[in-house]
Amino acid sequence: MPSHSPVALRRRNIARVATTIGTATVLGAGLLSCQAVTSDGPQSDTRKSTTAKVALPTPNQQFDYQIGRPYTPPKDVEAVSRDRTAKPRRGLYNICYVNAFQAQPDALDWWQTNHPDLLLRDGSHELVEDEDWGEALLDTSTASKRTRLAKIVGGWIDGCAASGFQAVEPDNLDSYERSGNRLTKQHNAAFAKLLAQRSHTAGLAVGQKNTVDLLPERTAIGFDFAVVEECGQYHECGDYAEAYADRVYAIEYTDSGYRQACAGWGATLSIVQRDRGVSAPGSGAYRHRAC
Repeated sequence: MPSHSPVALRRRNIARVATTIGTATVLGAGLLSCQAVTSDGPQSDTRKSTTAKVALPTPNQQFDYQIGRPYTPPKDVEAVSRDRTAKPRRGLYNICYVNAFQAQPDALDWWQTNHPDLLLRDGSHELVEDEDWGEALLDTSTASKRTRLAKIVGGWIDGCAASGFQAVEPDNLDSYERSGNRLTKQHNAAFAKLLAQRSHTAGLAVGQKNTVDLLPERTAIGFDFAVVEECGQYHECGDYAEAYADRVYAIEYTDSGYRQACAGWGATLSIVQRDRGVSAPGSGAYRHRAC
């Protein structure tokens, strides 16, 4: 399986499809009513999965987003997200970043050599790419391909569990928005469900990464919490907060988005402002503050 260098960049497509707060409220209530959650002390809740207990995040934890190069977190940080190739931080709630729906540029040769048919292609058999990040989209369009992809990405998820992470965030859930209508929301939701099942079996909670238009499917997929970029900037924090009972890690990149998020949700959600390069201290671009 391919290894990769962490991509220390913002991952989302800013094209948005809004979900109403009313819909999220109703569905959020349904999600909470069907959860079997027991207390496991002040750090987390636990959920009984098919083979392991899954530790759910605690709302409003101090959070740091380190999907680039890992570093010693600022004082008072209680939760951190790091790339799957990095080590988790002892004593914190650790979220494992996995690029689950697109191919890392430095892993493209591996995909081309071993699984060329799992890369999405256009009518001319050219790769369909996320042009912002130079990443080929993975082809989730059939059940057979989703099953094969789940074996590969599932191995990475198992690696997260073996390393000591408590949760996983499968990124680029919204790749269908960049597929030229070759993929659908339903294709990616079906693949995400396979990844959620694999995560729970491994004892990991699984986070919905962005993609507000998939909130209505979150229960069927099996998401436990959310990791969202710029919900303050795009006025989406309330949708995620209601859907996930405040188990939301929110990353803002602009001062205006950070102010919006903190003003509305700073007392209930885990909100952090980072620089877009998600750089480490010592870099001139490094930015970290939390509310």
